[in-house]
Amino acid sequence: MSASGGTRAIVAALAANLAIAASKFVAFAFSGSSSMLAEGVHSLADSGNQALLLVGGKKAQREATPQHPFGYGRERYIYAFLVSIVLFSVGGMFAIYEGYEKIKHPHEIEHWYWPVGVLVFAIIAESFSFRTAIKESNPQRGNLSWTEFVRRAKAPELPVVLLEDFGALVGLVLALGGVGIALATGDGVWDGVGTVCIGVLLVLIALVLAVETKSLLLGESAGPEQTRKIEAAVVDGTTVTRIIHMRTLHLGPEELLVAAKIAVRHDDTATEVARAIDAAESRIRQAVPIARVIYLEPDIYSETEATKGPDPEAAPGGPAHPPAAH
Repeated sequence: MSASGGTRAIVAALAANLAIAASKFVAFAFSGSSSMLAEGVHSLADSGNQALLLVGGKKAQREATPQHPFGYGRERYIYAFLVSIVLFSVGGMFAIYEGYEKIKHPHEIEHWYWPVGVLVFAIIAESFSFRTAIKESNPQRGNLSWTEFVRRAKAPELPVVLLEDFGALVGLVLALGGVGIALATGDGVWDGVGTVCIGVLLVLIALVLAVETKSLLLGESAGPEQTRKIEAAVVDGTTVTRIIHMRTLHLGPEELLVAAKIAVRHDDTATEVARAIDAAESRIRQAVPIARVIYLEPDIYSETEATKGPDPEAAPGGPAHPPAAH
């Protein structure tokens, strides 16, 4: 995976979740707490999710083939989408079912110190993992809020780990609350209530992940800042006078396709146009290094064609699309 920060965050989360899962299952065996069982399955599912992210990152590095000429960058999106499915089914739905069963058939928690001790240990371990994810995300996040970062990020690994770790921490607090109230009241129903709350939380996080990764799978354009840089790089004012219309598409987190119809002067020779296109491609790659696949089609801009409507396909020479102001 090219994003080393994402890899570090995934490895930290994987190590934490494996240790936490083992401790939770031990606590469940001694105490019989359904919250502990749900949390153990949650941590085990999270461990599998991080393994999926690592596999997706590895597969995405494969070279392009004749059958897949644009490479395998979207493998990372596919595996991130699988993570949301695993989190929803194995994590969320199992916890809701287990909590429902505990509410119907409550029993007192035995050896209370096991679940409490494990939950405290898990909160510390998850906090370390969450801190690592935040640290690795900050350089990419820039001035964006955390919500904007999750929604706009093209690399899925860091948002997935962030949401998983955040959900894990909140789930641990819910589990601790459920176990604490059950111990204080002597009513095991509260342990089941805490488990159901954990399941609902996991389902909500899984739905958010599914929506965001679905958008990436369908294909997202370049961000506003990258689009402005590309527009400014294409037009040189000499041979390339304007962009008639342009499309961008992420082939993967670090690979961008740029296709544009550009206006050239009607009296330019074929050699001059070819050189201008080569120069424009070079400027685009310099301005936006991830723009690795570029197709520029020269055309003669026509005011008449541009007035036919906003649909670029209906007007071969239009509509007008001057570069964004800087």
